[in-house]
Amino acid sequence: MSGAEKPTVVLVHGAFADASSYARVIPLLIARGLDVVAPAVPNRSLIGDAAYIASVIRQIPGPVVLVGHSYGGAVITVAGVEDNVKALVYLAGYALEKDESLGELQGRFPDSDLAAALVYTPFPIEGSTESGTDVSVRIDKFPSIFAADVDSDLAAVLAVSQRPLAAQAFADAAPAAAWKTKPSWGLVSSSDRTINPDVERYGYQRAGMTTIEVDSSHLVMLAHPERVVDLIKEAVRATSK
Repeated sequence: MSGAEKPTVVLVHGAFADASSYARVIPLLIARGLDVVAPAVPNRSLIGDAAYIASVIRQIPGPVVLVGHSYGGAVITVAGVEDNVKALVYLAGYALEKDESLGELQGRFPDSDLAAALVYTPFPIEGSTESGTDVSVRIDKFPSIFAADVDSDLAAVLAVSQRPLAAQAFADAAPAAAWKTKPSWGLVSSSDRTINPDVERYGYQRAGMTTIEVDSSHLVMLAHPERVVDLIKEAVRATSK
């Protein structure tokens, strides 16, 4: 790295998952001498989730390479404007334009198989008489839609331990698009049944990202961790010269 300060890799998980979705990637990054942080995303709203991740980033001394999977791509699009973020890496993710919502971007393309497998559950909002709505994936459909090429026993565990996403997150418009000012890399999961791969391609192409495609389910970090780590390493090398 030519004496440049070594970046910390911050791994942002997506909807219907948690930081354990990076369980096969984290050891490979650590083995390569990289510091890693994998925070828990609240999954309550895009604005709130991005503010939380931004607060985590601000507490990290030195440069950051910010990685987002799925909905986590939308989160890093907003949180990535923090000064110490030097690169963005999208994994089967949403790369939003400024003032665009998840619903708007996704609505331009045919639905994936996920749309028919969603479950909507009310949850209480503290200090309000109104209820929020949690969105999750039918447990029996989760393995085939989300994790088709992941070990079946692990996929069964992930199905019953998924972290829902509040419906508000689909409606929030991104107040910023960090890829406009930060070098970015994108991975398309070409066999994705959770996000239409064309949604991923469109967002990456619009942002002018360096892009690769992997024949993978949505959970590419568990199915193909080496490919994910190689892409993260490319971003680290390019921004550490």
